[in-house]
Amino acid sequence: MTTALGMVQNRGLETRREGATPTEGGMTLYLKAGPDGTSVGDCPFAHFVRMVLEEKGLEYELRSSTSETKPSWLVDFYEGKMPALRHRKECYVESDVIAEYVDFFFRDPPLKPQSKEAASSAEEATDGLFPLIAKYLKNTPDGEAVDLEKKADLESGLAKLENHLTTVDGPFLTGSSMCKLDCSLAPKLYHMQTGLEAFKNSAINTPEQFPKVAAYMDSVFARDSFKRTVYPKEAVAWGWGNARS
Repeated sequence: MTTALGMVQNRGLETRREGATPTEGGMTLYLKAGPDGTSVGDCPFAHFVRMVLEEKGLEYELRSSTSETKPSWLVDFYEGKMPALRHRKECYVESDVIAEYVDFFFRDPPLKPQSKEAASSAEEATDGLFPLIAKYLKNTPDGEAVDLEKKADLESGLAKLENHLTTVDGPFLTGSSMCKLDCSLAPKLYHMQTGLEAFKNSAINTPEQFPKVAAYMDSVFARDSFKRTVYPKEAVAWGWGNARS
């Protein structure tokens, strides 16, 4: 019988009885709900996790949740953080932690960068890019002096990524193979592309200004893992619209 003490000791989940090595099956991903409260929302970090799961070919159940519909154990023991991956009697939050867990225990295909040097270079090239995207998309009024400053900041971040991609031998961040860094970056660039169209009158012309970035986006957006997990542009516009209000 499950006791209150046992639930606290196990952060609201049942006691593990299987072996130490996780096996396939029994995965549930809790993530932000869309505007209707039930569809998949616009969270790029949940999208990152879903791409990792899809690249691995793992089956999982989706539970889109609002603040009102999150399970009590997730709120009480994990601060309600999402995305949250429950794998049978374990739960992990934070997208980077989830991706590491999945890649470590389910190694085929591997999603580690091709080398430490390649990983370091890619991480440096993408570091801070999403905050620049967010600051520009959230800023209002559009087109005024502060907005133009934030646009220039984002263009500088994209130029850093462009320069990195010119040195890479392959369509992805670290070469010819897709890795976790690509799964993380692709959703953020999708948000950028959608937000620029929805709110900024496409003020940054990525194909003309940053052709390597545009080609990279075409490559990662063409992956089955991206196409199977992408949410409508309307959901992205809804999310950023709330942030802009």
